[in-house]
Order: sequence, then C-alpha cells, then structure tokens
Amino acid sequence: MNSLTVSQDSHAGVTMLSNCFIDEYMKDANDAQIKVYLYLLRCVAAGLPTGISAIADHFNYTEKDILRALQYWDRKQVVSLLYNDAGKLAGIRLENLDSRPADIISMPPASPVTAQAPCAEPENVPASYDKSVITLDHIRAFKQQEKTSELVFITEQYLGKPLSTENIRSIIFMTDVLHLSTDLIDYLVQYCVDRGKKDFHYIEKVAISWAQAGVSTPKEAALAAARYDKNIYAVMNALGRTSAPTQKEASYIQKWFQEYGFPYDIIMEACERCVLATDKHRFEYTDGILQNWRDSGVHTMQDIADADTAFQKKKSSRPAKSAASTNAFHQFRQNEYNYDELLKKVKIN
Repeated sequence: MNSLTVSQDSHAGVTMLSNCFIDEYMKDANDAQIKVYLYLLRCVAAGLPTGISAIADHFNYTEKDILRALQYWDRKQVVSLLYNDAGKLAGIRLENLDSRPADIISMPPASPVTAQAPCAEPENVPASYDKSVITLDHIRAFKQQEKTSELVFITEQYLGKPLSTENIRSIIFMTDVLHLSTDLIDYLVQYCVDRGKKDFHYIEKVAISWAQAGVSTPKEAALAAARYDKNIYAVMNALGRTSAPTQKEASYIQKWFQEYGFPYDIIMEACERCVLATDKHRFEYTDGILQNWRDSGVHTMQDIADADTAFQKKKSSRPAKSAASTNAFHQFRQNEYNYDELLKKVKIN
C-alpha cells in the first residue's frame, strides 16, 4: 500500500498528547486503537512517512486491524479519513481536540475496495478567503442589518453558549466575504452541530467549501452534504454500489433517514433483504420495503422480528399448496410483505 507523508512546521523530540484525548477518549478504546492513534501522533511530530502496511508491520497487526482502528477513531471524530472525488483514500486528518489547527497525513491515491466518502471540506483555505479583511465598516453594517439579531440568537442556541467577538467576525466573514445568505448560515451551523462540530474553525471550512461549490440555498447544501455523508456511503456499499452516489441515489437515502425517520440498522436490514431478493432496481425496491415498514408502524429491529414471526405463523396455518414454486425469488419470503407485488410496482426508468 502507498506510504503516507507526515509533516509539520517544526519537529520536536517529544510527541504531544492532548489531555482531552486522555480524559475523554482513551478510556473507551482498546489497545490497538490507542496504539494506532499514538503512532500517528508520533509520525506527525517527527515528520515520518508511514502507511497502513507500515503501521501493521510495526505492531504486528493485520492491515484490517489498522483500518478498523482508524474507522473507530473516525466514528469518534478524533480523526477524519479523507477521500478524493473518486472515492479513494487521500489522507488522515488528526482532529483538533484542543482548538488547534488539525494536522493532516496525506496519502497518494489508492484503489478503493468499497465506495468511500470523499472529504466535504477543503484541506487548505484559499488566500482570497481571508477573515482579516473584515473592517469596522463591515461590523457596523452587520449590526444594522435587519436579520442580525435573529442570526446571532439562532447560532447561540445551536452552540449552547454566547458568541465571542471572534465568532461574530466569523459570521460577518460568511455574510460579507463568502456572501452566504442568512438561511444558509442557519442551515450551516445546524449541519455542523448535528455532526458534533461546534468549533467555528470547522464551521468556516465547511462554509468555504460550499462557497467554492456555488452552494447558495439550504436545499443545495443538503444535496451537496449528502454526497459526503458516511451513512450514504454505507448504504451504497450495502446495495452493492462501489461508485459515488448519483443525485437520485443520494435523494433516496436521505428520504429513508430524514423523511421516513428510520435508524441506520433498519435501513441496512432493508438493504440486505433487497440484495438477497433482486439485483435490479435496488433503490426502488429498498424504498418499497421501507415504505411498507413505515406504513405498518415498524420502528425497531424487534418490530421486524415480530412481523417475521407473525408471518411465519400465518403461513404455517395455511393449507399446503399442491406444488411449490420453482422460482428462487418466490421462495425467498422473509416477512409478511408481498415482495412479488412490490417488484411489479417498481418504476422502470
């Protein structure tokens, strides 16, 4: 596997470890996860090249062990696994646990095994997006705007604390330099907070990425964000897709999470049943399963298990048919829903 290049402005003979990591994260991690994170810090501190294979060899682990450890820290938002537009691993960001700029371990493109989410935020802020251009005139004009008080109040509610002077400068930067609307900034802050990111440094980076992409409305932001959502890529993988989601595919998955309100495990169960039943029109088919579950009041995995049990009891009480169907799809009946009828309803594009 290709090596990683690690760098920083100055090198020291020690490796700095965040107290936040020790207090909040280390107690729940296993030995392998802790070793991998400490080793990444060591590489950053000394500017050492590394890679998945090198880390595995160093600790006598398998590459899968290393990847699982990285994915664990990614879920904990201690690191971020970065991917390019082709879905290939491009780097590992050590997240800002103590409000310091994050260090990034970059990596040449490697062939992906499954679909992966690319990074949603830019790695470097262009010189044209400079917050230092904010002047007293900008601040005076911002204070006089009609929606200023509302925007500040909403932002404070999302963050759960009063805004500092520097936070206000960040909002002015978004309105006057990035030219984001009040509605879009409202959505932006909510989007970041929902992902556990309340640091204005992170919020600014997302704002810049949206400005660069020409995003101007909350709807456009939602579609752009969906293409980088880890849940979406997990569903893509579950349905046998190894490419980035199309807008239509992303819209389907967003609907399952947001409109239908299903948790991750329910959606993955529907995907699994779909894959076992058909290899065509899987998004439409999965949507039909989830529609049935929603209309039938399914909310948990136990609800699905109960429905399956009820169907089996109902099935066993029916008179036996003279001849069993030889069609493999007709033989695959996991619950009370009529999947044959569901397939007939799928629209052929």
